[in-house]
Formats: sequence, C-alpha cells, structure tokens
Amino acid sequence: MAFTDKIVVITGGAQGIGMACSIAFAQEGAKVVMGDIDEEAGKELLNSITVDQGQAIYVPTDVANETDIMGLMETAIYTFGGIDILINNAGVGAKGTICQRPKAEWDRVIAINLTGPYLCSRYAIPSMQRRGGGSIINIASTRALMSEADTEPYSASKGGLVALTHSLAISLAKDHIRVNAISPGWIETAIHQKASQRRIPEHSREDLEQHPVGRIGTPEDIASACLFLADSTKSGFITGTNLIVDGGMTVKMIYV
Repeated sequence: MAFTDKIVVITGGAQGIGMACSIAFAQEGAKVVMGDIDEEAGKELLNSITVDQGQAIYVPTDVANETDIMGLMETAIYTFGGIDILINNAGVGAKGTICQRPKAEWDRVIAINLTGPYLCSRYAIPSMQRRGGGSIINIASTRALMSEADTEPYSASKGGLVALTHSLAISLAKDHIRVNAISPGWIETAIHQKASQRRIPEHSREDLEQHPVGRIGTPEDIASACLFLADSTKSGFITGTNLIVDGGMTVKMIYV
C-alpha cells in the first residue's frame, strides 16, 4: 500500500485512463478525488471503489471552467486535508479540418487539454507546498511528437502540455514538487467506460503488429506508469520528463 494516506486528484477520473488510475491508486491505499464532467460515470465508479473498501469521492468537474477547478481542489482539501498528487488526465479530441473547423472548436480543445491542466496545477500547488512537496503528472500523447491528418488542435494541445511539464518542473523544483508527463500511444478504452457505453473491442492482426510488444495498450499500462512517477521512493530523481508508453509504436519504421 505505497500510497496510504496520500491524496490524489485525478481529472477525467471516471472513464478510460482516468478510471484505471482511480482504481489503481485506491487499491494502493490513496484517498482518491475523481473530477469528471460525466456524473453518471463518476457516481458509478465511486460506488465500485467504495464497495471494495477504497477511499474516494467524486466531484462534478468541467476542466474548461476555472470555478469548477477551484471547487475540485477546495473539496479535496476540505475532505481529506490536502493534495499530494495531481494527475491531469481530462482531455478531448478535435473535429473537422483546418479549413472547415470553427475557431470555437480550437478554443474548446485548448481550454480542456492545455489551459485546464495549467489551472488545475495552479490551484493544487499551494496545498503541495504546505505539505512539503508533491507530484504532478500530465497525460499528454504521442500526438505531441507525431500526427495523423486533421488533428491540429489535439496535437498542439498535447505538445503544449509537454512543454508546460518541463516548465513547471523547473519552476516548482524549489518546492520539492516533481512534474512529469506520460505520452500514451494507442490505448484501448472501450471496456473502461460507464456500464451503458461499455463494449468489447475488436482488433485485427495488423493492429497488434503495429506494436513491437505485440499488443495494443490498456489503461492499466498508463496507471502503472502513474504509480511509478508518483512514488518518490522509486522515481525521486525524475522530473521534467515525458515518458512514452506506446509499446514501441512510435519508434517502429513502417514501409507501405
């Protein structure tokens, strides 16, 4: 129980990668604060965690809304006494193409994927400072390093998040707050959804063989990386880094 009595705030904490992180930290003894815009998913996962004797609360949160972010952090502090770990996981993709996409769509993606983590960090940092240190983990993407067509807002937001990571790592070093990013590759989240949207995924042999490890990633792969980066006894010499967790996909040359 490496995280007994540690308080972890996870945005987008009710589904996908966030769900796996919430479960993993609860299983390791942490007090988990799940911020998520989907109340059905949040309440469903909260019930599952508490039935298994985990300590958790759910706070309805839109990370594009500064007031919601302030409320999330204040609730964590009021309920559990502080914040030790922040996982900025909430994120959305983009719609449309650059010549057809309205500016509002760009603004929406940047607000959630980049401004949200910035503001979540801003409002969590004072509690970490009072507690003598902490860990911030930003869930970026391999799209910060490579792209498919028509992903400009998403790729730009994740590239910005990687840059924000190393900037915060330097700014907060004196406060003993480590800041790192994780860039997932292809992570299958179909079964890590609320019950009404859960499904069994199907993948081709070609899908699997794109990955040198021979399989597509799972949310638990990212949760394990978060556990490692949040544990100062194991990763205390790591800050400002971007850990790529993609089964080797981004380093494999593909010839068509």
